[in-house]
Amino acid sequence: MPVRADTSAGTGWKGTIIAVQLPNGITWALAAAYTAALVVSAASNASECVLTTASASSYVAGDLVEYTSGWSRANNRIFRVKAAATTSVTLEGFDTTSTTLFPAGAGVGSVRKISSRTPIAQVVSAASSGGDTQYATFQFMDQDNETQIPSGTSAQSLAFEIGDDPSLPHHNALKNASATRAMTAVIGVLPSGSVLLYNGIFSFDETPTMSKGQIMTVKAGFALQGKPTRYAS
Repeated sequence: MPVRADTSAGTGWKGTIIAVQLPNGITWALAAAYTAALVVSAASNASECVLTTASASSYVAGDLVEYTSGWSRANNRIFRVKAAATTSVTLEGFDTTSTTLFPAGAGVGSVRKISSRTPIAQVVSAASSGGDTQYATFQFMDQDNETQIPSGTSAQSLAFEIGDDPSLPHHNALKNASATRAMTAVIGVLPSGSVLLYNGIFSFDETPTMSKGQIMTVKAGFALQGKPTRYAS
C-alpha cells in the first residue's frame, strides 16, 4: 500500500499530499510461453492505439502482449490489452496521437500474447541501472558558452539477486532464457496493484555467492530491448 504524507502539517498553509511506497511484497515473473504472433495490418493514431490484426485473435482485456512494428518507440514493448474484438486490440495507455513520433501507416508489424508465466521466487533485490539522459554538446564559433540538447538515453538493465534454490521452476526458466538469448518479458506487480512491464534478454549465473552467515544467492542480468511500460493499477 502507498504511504501518504500530509506536508501541510504545522505549516499554516495548505501543502501537498504525497504518496510513497516500499517494494516489499512485489512479485516477479518471466514470460514462459507466447501464442503465435499475429500480423498487425494497421495501427491507429489515437490516445490509446488500436491494432488491426490480419487474422482473428483470442485476446481479452487484461492480457499482456508484445508489440513490434515500424514505430521504433513501440518496438519490443509490452502492453496491457484494454479491449479486444475479433480483429482489433486496444493497447492501454499507449498514446500514438503524434504523427511526428508515430508516422501514419508505419505501425504495421506483429503482436503476440504472453500465454503463461513462471514466477521468480525469492528475489532479494532488483536493481535498475542505465536509462540516463544523454546530451549532445555543441558550440557556435561566435559563442563563449557550450550548449547541450538531449540526444536520447543510455542502455537500461535490471540486476536480480535471487535466493539460491535450483529446484524452483524459475531456475531452469532463467537458464533456458539465458542460453537461447530469446526476447523475454518480465512482469513486476506491486502490492498496490501497480504493474511494471519490461522486455529484454536474460543472462544468468547459477553459481551461488557464499559468505558465512549470509544466504546463498544467484544473479540474473536483464538487458532491456524496449522502453518499460508502467500501469498505476
